[in-house]
Amino acid sequence: MRIGELAERTGVSTRLLRYYGEQGLLVASRDRNGYRCYGEDAVVRVRQIRRLLEAGLTTGVIASALQCASGEEAHLDLCPELAQLLHRELTAMDDRIGTLQRRRSTLAGYLTEEGG
Repeated sequence: MRIGELAERTGVSTRLLRYYGEQGLLVASRDRNGYRCYGEDAVVRVRQIRRLLEAGLTTGVIASALQCASGEEAHLDLCPELAQLLHRELTAMDDRIGTLQRRRSTLAGYLTEEGG
């Protein structure tokens, strides 16, 4: 299938599909006219990518995680290396959440001082 059909079937723009290709997340072949062509498995792969992005992972981490992903829900068969990588990502996310909570508290404090 061409990129337009893949975009239609997945709800992902052609621009994003090209980006996924540039990041090594999605592989396309080229037909005689130079158009990108994708196999049926690309639909599942795009859904896996979207699911992992929704989890807050970067495309760099997703590139590693996709090697262990199966099914549209991107079930991950965790090898020790991937488990360690995801643990680091979770720790970093927790740190960002803590920072945001402190910032929110500070900002809310300014509103309380002003009488809201």
